[in-house]
Amino acid sequence: MGRFNFFVAFIFGFGLYFYFDQSCYSYFHKEASSITKSTASGHILAYLITLIPLLITVLFLKKKEINVLEAVGLSGSLTKGFGFAFLCTLPLLVAFSVKFSLNTGLSLNTIIINTISSAFFEEIIYRAFLFGILYRCTRLGFLPSVFLGSLLFGVAHLYQATDFVEILEVFAITFLGSVFFCWIYAEWNFNLWTAIFLHCLMNLYWLIFNVDDSAIGGMYANIFRFLSFFIAIGITIFYKRRNKISLEVTKTTFCIKPKDR
Repeated sequence: MGRFNFFVAFIFGFGLYFYFDQSCYSYFHKEASSITKSTASGHILAYLITLIPLLITVLFLKKKEINVLEAVGLSGSLTKGFGFAFLCTLPLLVAFSVKFSLNTGLSLNTIIINTISSAFFEEIIYRAFLFGILYRCTRLGFLPSVFLGSLLFGVAHLYQATDFVEILEVFAITFLGSVFFCWIYAEWNFNLWTAIFLHCLMNLYWLIFNVDDSAIGGMYANIFRFLSFFIAIGITIFYKRRNKISLEVTKTTFCIKPKDR
């Protein structure tokens, strides 16, 4: 497929998904929740249905030698992804349990929707598709590939802000978080479970303790949040060097990848 046709299909596929999601999600969620008698189940089923245009686009754009699950990063080791994520976020769990009280008003539906479901589907949309398909299937390097998905990820979380300063803070935190998840996804051989579980556990700890109503958090929360980021980066680099595996993101893959890749 030519470069122009690829980008036209990429933009059209995402646009079709976005339109389908905006126009049909509420209907599917209402019907699925009514049938299953569960808000969480309805949420998950509605997301699965509205993702169909995106998955069809992946099927069309992916490299011939890989299947759809591999193209979106779900064929990697689930246990490795969870073990890595739990180790990296353990200081966050300990710090939050010491500083903040438990959120006793949580329901199971809220936990599933705001942790498991949101992490899984957001990683497929923003990391596997908007970043991964661009980076893996074109010569675009990490920087241009990461920009669109991270921009949209930041914009998608602006509903948490109540004034202009909070808009800037929420956008900055979520944009940088998206870049971080993209880097993790790429460096762990495009195993999306690493990013999914990191995202899920960070959301879970933020939710089960009374940290903040938005993604901003205070100084204490952010110190340990960024500590988890640095631990994840350190473990990744240590693991790859110990096993003599080259880093995926380097100066040769940062902007435009060479033709022989």
